[in-house]
Amino acid sequence: MDSSLIQTIAVYALPVIFAITLHEAAHGYVARLLGDNTAYALGRVSFNPMRHIDPIGTIVIPLVLYIATKGMFMFGYAKPVPVAFGNLRNPRWGSLWVALAGPMCNFVQALAWAVVSIALGVLGVDEPFFTRMAQAGILVNLVLGVINLFPLPPLDGGRVLAALLPPRQAIALSRLEPYGFFIVMALVMTGVLTRYWLNPLVYLGYDAVNAILTPLVSLFQ
Repeated sequence: MDSSLIQTIAVYALPVIFAITLHEAAHGYVARLLGDNTAYALGRVSFNPMRHIDPIGTIVIPLVLYIATKGMFMFGYAKPVPVAFGNLRNPRWGSLWVALAGPMCNFVQALAWAVVSIALGVLGVDEPFFTRMAQAGILVNLVLGVINLFPLPPLDGGRVLAALLPPRQAIALSRLEPYGFFIVMALVMTGVLTRYWLNPLVYLGYDAVNAILTPLVSLFQ
């Protein structure tokens, strides 16, 4: 295996694992707050990645996509957190917040990695491995959050859209769920999703991270 690829895998491994697994834990945590203890009872409301890792979705698919797209795109998933939406105190709006919890968790992680990047600069740490890992953490979390917000089930954005639509339209949208993953992968491979959804929103995410952390950066200038 090429040494540069090994280095890239080492840099991205920790950000990818935590981005994916904490995304799922956030779904379970918010579901518990809103009335459903299913994930909590199964031990899935946990920061332990081993409770969430799916060998294919968390390791194989991100690696294959990274190689296939020459580093331009990487996506993965953990074992889905079970949520009994009928147990939520308000199933319609509760499902919206449960769905949004994952992408919001990714944005918070992107902020955290950005703080790490700032701290490395302030402390004078210029070790490429750590600086690249911090940068990878920002990128991975923004990409994962944005992809999951795409309004097509079974992605989180599809559940958000279903909660906002009238019942008849929501049911029609839910019928796409068995095909949603394949539709998204087709849109990725043709470049449509990247050009019209992923890139614009990831750039917006970077702008938001920079705007939020500008006061922190200014303290050390």
